[in-house]
Amino acid sequence: MPERAASSTFPLDKVIIGDSTKALSDLPSNSIHLILSDIPYGIGAEDWDVLHDNTNSAFLGSSPAQEKAGAIFRKRGKPINGWSEADRAIPRQYYDWCSVWASEWLRVLMPGGTAFIFAGRRYSHRCVCALEDVGFSFKDMLGWVRDRAPHRAQRVSVVYDRRGDRAASDEWRGWRVGNLRPSFEPILWFTKPYKIGTTIADNALSYGIGPFNEEEFLRYVRRPDNLLDCGFVPGEAGLHPTQKPVQLMQALITLTTKPRHIVLDPFAGSGTTAVAAQNLGRHFIAYETNPDYVAVSRKRLENKPLPFTG
Repeated sequence: MPERAASSTFPLDKVIIGDSTKALSDLPSNSIHLILSDIPYGIGAEDWDVLHDNTNSAFLGSSPAQEKAGAIFRKRGKPINGWSEADRAIPRQYYDWCSVWASEWLRVLMPGGTAFIFAGRRYSHRCVCALEDVGFSFKDMLGWVRDRAPHRAQRVSVVYDRRGDRAASDEWRGWRVGNLRPSFEPILWFTKPYKIGTTIADNALSYGIGPFNEEEFLRYVRRPDNLLDCGFVPGEAGLHPTQKPVQLMQALITLTTKPRHIVLDPFAGSGTTAVAAQNLGRHFIAYETNPDYVAVSRKRLENKPLPFTG
């Protein structure tokens, strides 16, 4: 079978206002070369990131320390231990949410095609299980090295100082509540299985995908490692709370696709995947529920490509 060209019946090169968990049913099976998306992490950082059905009066509120921090951690999430027994179900509910759309992702992707997912450190294992359970193969976990990762772990001694407990403050000095500095984010690499009894080389001839392009990838990174250190260029960030660098998305697109291939982003945010695809001469289909971010995406796509610094 020859490599498939882009179909004129697709909503190609458009950022669509809509819920991809419902809209993907309109796309033909085996029609997408690459799915690249920064999906909600389910940790409750923003209203759209709440993917469970239990709440608490303090949830998504803020403390004076959070308000002082500005845009970073400005809303209160649920602690890992939870506030109630119902909170212990949140990881399972994230798995359930991923399962809602995983089968449609598998259906629209071509055999041998890749799905790259930014899924967050806390629940990424639930995303892996959800996609494996519908038929995806989990190929690898990449790591995006963040050059500006914030570190907001609270000092335990400060908590005791506020309580007036000097002895406890002295005993626990140097200890913190929270996590180490989040210097990387996982990128989950899935593939749609190709025909049993064939090889990746066979699949490349049939569908034009399957191998990875190390030569092009090395334009963006120093080594063909699974740690990527692509950063933001000046003036690029600040359009979305979870925005990723265009060059990072371009590295992933060139790794697995060829010009004129179709890149799908079901959770488009501010449109970084679409911008990267356009810069590289790929077609894109992007879905986003927030009209404000759709407007940001469309404006970005009207501008000239960002300079490449690799």
